[in-house]
Amino acid sequence: MSRIGKYPVKFSSNVTVSLVDSLLSVKGNLGELHLSVPADVSVTVSDVAGEDNVVGAITIKPSSESKQARMLWGTTRANIANMVSGVVSGFKKELQINGVGYRAALQGDTLVMNLGYSHEIKYIVPNGLTITCPKPTEIIVEGVDKQLVGQAAAKIREYRLPEPYKGKGIKYIDEIIFRKEGKKK
Repeated sequence: MSRIGKYPVKFSSNVTVSLVDSLLSVKGNLGELHLSVPADVSVTVSDVAGEDNVVGAITIKPSSESKQARMLWGTTRANIANMVSGVVSGFKKELQINGVGYRAALQGDTLVMNLGYSHEIKYIVPNGLTITCPKPTEIIVEGVDKQLVGQAAAKIREYRLPEPYKGKGIKYIDEIIFRKEGKKK
């Protein structure tokens, strides 16, 4: 039995959930997300009475006892919970740039970064995301889709991974880079 999948996903009155065939739509203040529900999992949307600020719940059950159905049970529940959380409050990843002359700036819908290479690196902001640069050494990626926010932040970080000797590169704001000792004479 899935420890995550057995709990229903509860949503409040400012979230609208609709299930048509195998397409689940979740709409909230910040946007709308869609999920194609796998055939190995059955999803039901029901009303909940008696709880404060909770209007309904989404329950997920495996269609069969196959290994594939049990694997998708918890995964689907986690994806739906992330959708509900995303349309209500959104997701955010903060990146920090360390290094002399390393900086980033937003030009229209393109993030332009100087990361010590002979050329500027240009990253086009995907639809559904907002990227801001409050400081030249700070990048904030925000959006309603958790997977898209994480993937964009990882792609930006990949342009100059943090190195362990001087700590130069792009890192997550809460990431700890273990430093190595340099050469000794």
